[in-house]
Amino acid sequence: MKRTRSAMSMYRPAEQEILLTPAEVAKFFRVDPKTVTRWAKAGKLTAIRTLGGHRRYRQSEVHNLLNAKPQN
Repeated sequence: MKRTRSAMSMYRPAEQEILLTPAEVAKFFRVDPKTVTRWAKAGKLTAIRTLGGHRRYRQSEVHNLLNAKPQN
């Protein structure tokens, strides 16, 4: 049996992490997407690079940062 791309998507693990674009993360924090990129460079968020070189961020990590108490 030859597997097609659509058939392969059915075999994804259930625990696969949801990834967000810089624009999606920026909407959560009400900042510019460039700010999200700066946060990644500063180590506040972990950026994952796609094969095309675009940044993606783990949804769980973004939500943890949103729920964190602000440091004064």
